[in-house]
Amino acid sequence: MTTRSHPVFQDLALGQESGHSLRTTGTVPKRRMVILTEIIAPYRIPVFNALAEQPGVSLHVIFLAESDPSQRQWLVYKDEIRFSYEVLHSWRRRLGKYNFLLNWGVSEALRRASPDLVVCGGYNYLASWNCLWWARRKKVPILLWVESTEWDLRNRYSLVEFLKKRFMEDCDGFVVPGKSSAQYVRSHQATKAVFTAPNAVDSGLFARRAAAARRDGEANRKALGLPARFFLSVGRLVVEKGVLDLLEAYRELSQESKSEWGLVFIGDGPARAELERRASAIQPGRVRVAGFIQRDELASYYGLAEVFVFPTRSDPWGLVVNEALACGLPVITTDIAGCTADLVENGWNGFVFRAGDVPALATAMNTLAESSELREQMARHSLERVEEYSPAAWAEGMAQAMKLVLRESA
Repeated sequence: MTTRSHPVFQDLALGQESGHSLRTTGTVPKRRMVILTEIIAPYRIPVFNALAEQPGVSLHVIFLAESDPSQRQWLVYKDEIRFSYEVLHSWRRRLGKYNFLLNWGVSEALRRASPDLVVCGGYNYLASWNCLWWARRKKVPILLWVESTEWDLRNRYSLVEFLKKRFMEDCDGFVVPGKSSAQYVRSHQATKAVFTAPNAVDSGLFARRAAAARRDGEANRKALGLPARFFLSVGRLVVEKGVLDLLEAYRELSQESKSEWGLVFIGDGPARAELERRASAIQPGRVRVAGFIQRDELASYYGLAEVFVFPTRSDPWGLVVNEALACGLPVITTDIAGCTADLVENGWNGFVFRAGDVPALATAMNTLAESSELREQMARHSLERVEEYSPAAWAEGMAQAMKLVLRESA
């Protein structure tokens, strides 16, 4: 297990020695929130930093692992972390589509943290259940951080649904990122509290880097091997992300649109070979599969693109849409993406189509390709919308959830 030396973590030790769960910094009382979550994802660091700055919160995050190299190639930006955290010892194996992650030391980590409230980011690991059992034994309120929606493909598995139902029944309430997840939770646990902490990324970072890329757009496009104009898609290259649907929609574009517009995929995955094979047969047109791109360079691709497409067939949220909005892009997305109900209004800052409906996707792409005025209008609206989905807004939602739960349990 590794821990980070941080003033908030030092407060933890002081709280244990005194035997009090109420911490103070100056005149502001702080209550200890412990979040249990899987890995140190780069998009979570800004929101955890913002939560650690909330006046009533003493935050400690327990990560089950540092990263998941079998699924993601993200860099771990430890130098950006400004909150107390630790990483548990773990053992991970991936067998086909199943991901096994075992941890030890969960109960001991929670005991040391002495939380007033626990937020558990999921139910699909043994560590999550250990966390739930510990909270119930110690009579510590526990909230489940839920991103599932009614359209999540995982909902088709009876065992998954059974385990989720049991876990939810034992929680005191739920934290969700938006409307679709709230609807899902209320359909399963209508009587329990549901709090919203709107999903967010570091919008400022993406906006700045995108703007920098645009300042010398022609040179940067040449350096990155990008078309003069292009649709952009970011995500894992797997069938359930709709990447083959997007390629077929691009094939159906008008000859004029394909001659002027390219299609760029960012990401990697098992569908890459098939994607590249099909792309090679499209004429006219230009399709580029750029592979996995780290966060800092990724913002340049957003900045140089003109339209973002999120063709997913199953996604609990889709933080890449937040990133695209922050970079001022119109967004074309499916009706089942968890973020759609919150982030994209059909005809206002993009288009929404039924997942898997390739002709509808092609129509939306053609419409935006043919109208620079519409693209500019939607881009402005995207920037307006993403202002409501900041790390500060997420942190405020989490802090308010803690305040209300602890008030009720007092």
